[in-house]
Amino acid sequence: MAPKSIGSHAPMSRKEAFLTRRQVEGMIADGMTITILDGKVLKVDSWLKYHPGGVKAIMHVVGRDATDEVNALHSLEARQRMAAFQIGRVEGRWHNFLPPVQGGVFRPYGHHEQRLDQFHDLVESDGDSLSESTSAPDSPIFDPVDQSGMPVNRIHRSGWLRQSSSVSSISSTESLEALEPKNGPTLSLMDTRTQKEIDLDLDKYPSLDPATQGDIVRRYRQLGQLIHAQGLYHCHYTDYLIEVSRYALLFSLCLLFLRLGWYATSGLFLGLFWHQLVFTAHDAGHMGITHNFVYDTVIGVVIANFLGGLSLGWWKRNHNVHHIVTNSPEHDPDIEHVPFFAVSHRFFESLRSTFYERVMMYDCVARFAIRYQHLLYYPILTLGRFNLYVLSWDYLLRGLGPRKGPAWWHRWFEIAGNVFFWLWFGYGILYRTIPDARSRFIFVMVSHMVTGPLHVQITLSHFAMSTADLGIHESFPQRMLRTTMDVDCPEWLDFVHGGLQFQAIHHLFPRIPRHNLRKTQKLVQNFCNDVGIPYALYGFVEGNKHVVGRLADVARQAAILAQCQKTVAGTGNYGSH
Repeated sequence: MAPKSIGSHAPMSRKEAFLTRRQVEGMIADGMTITILDGKVLKVDSWLKYHPGGVKAIMHVVGRDATDEVNALHSLEARQRMAAFQIGRVEGRWHNFLPPVQGGVFRPYGHHEQRLDQFHDLVESDGDSLSESTSAPDSPIFDPVDQSGMPVNRIHRSGWLRQSSSVSSISSTESLEALEPKNGPTLSLMDTRTQKEIDLDLDKYPSLDPATQGDIVRRYRQLGQLIHAQGLYHCHYTDYLIEVSRYALLFSLCLLFLRLGWYATSGLFLGLFWHQLVFTAHDAGHMGITHNFVYDTVIGVVIANFLGGLSLGWWKRNHNVHHIVTNSPEHDPDIEHVPFFAVSHRFFESLRSTFYERVMMYDCVARFAIRYQHLLYYPILTLGRFNLYVLSWDYLLRGLGPRKGPAWWHRWFEIAGNVFFWLWFGYGILYRTIPDARSRFIFVMVSHMVTGPLHVQITLSHFAMSTADLGIHESFPQRMLRTTMDVDCPEWLDFVHGGLQFQAIHHLFPRIPRHNLRKTQKLVQNFCNDVGIPYALYGFVEGNKHVVGRLADVARQAAILAQCQKTVAGTGNYGSH
């Protein structure tokens, strides 16, 4: 069925009107937040301030077919409610745009095309669908920032914001094609490295042609149906009864040794208690326990905020973006740790983080720390919990979460939880129970440093994996498997890893209860064999070697870059550095 033109008089429901890619482009250029779900065009502007998972996650699916991302992260009930935002439909396979937040360029309708106000008429009332038009070429993603901190070569709906600089920076296959010179290579040292990493991934993983990626998506959705049919989304609450018993034991031992005055030992068991709690908070944050939004939120906040002093809302805002743009240096907050760590040479370019909305400056501190990051990796991670306190309070005090809608109460519930935490931990234990400053210091440091292995587990699955951007044509399942590794361990050690050893599986199906992930592993491995995507699986020690090796490799690149810059400064020959 071909799309009807504007001049047609046959009535058609607004939600069933067919929109072309060019018309969707014009809407986005006009400032609308448009995404595609199961062939339906959704305009979600009115939902942005209510979205419990944060605005940032939605920004990364503007102009894209987000069917797999939405299905992975949302319940059936949530997906059904999205029908209220439908303004039309698309025919056939949708060809993705690069979202504006990632540097996508969108053309508004010109005088020679249909007036854009006809789009608004379509959105506000029933009418005929719009006519066919052409679409803009795909856009490269962010170029590096200049000294003022502004991204260069970026277009806004009102026109050019900045002119391109002479410095090139590539991060995706689209960018590579745009920068390919006609009279010989002129790429910089860092761009050459980026191109090499992209070429390696293109050789290692299935082709990005529509037929191949379409087949991967089809088989991935069939896998999801099989997982549902086998009941692997069903949570067995007896598993959590065992978890609660373990938590109670660890906290009781903490209190016992606290009463005996063995403060270091008490701190050890408190740290182990926090370490274990995070796993269930993670499950609740993904609605993987009861699959009920309110119940899982309450469980998650009680565990994360009341017992751990950390914000579940901050984590969800951060983590949802991570699940959509995994291992993207510009966009994934879970790998944006400059000045302490850089898992890609691209951080040497002082990239602008779209999550933190600031430039991650590769300054003198970063240049020093990153050259030794492979040596500092474990020591820094032992102090990671202190940073989480700061990020949690920053999120809650600034009110970065939704203030209206179904999640309006989360902020106040979380603040109450964090206050409660500091009452029982800060006042009740540190101030009232432990008698002197030295013992308090020992207790705090031991309890917090014991959680260091948790931060190793969190980073282990991604730090050694690809950070290359293969562009808008790569399917969701392929990107998740390309940027995530699993950790092999015996079943009796699953409680130590808490499901984080199955991160590749978890990224494909985030709402599966973690106690079912091992059962899901064989199904995912069969899927990977069928579609030709390598399934990254390493032992814990081997995985750590890969991570430290990646950090050491980037550290060597930092040292080489520093030497090149020193040489250039001495000779004045800037060449292609």
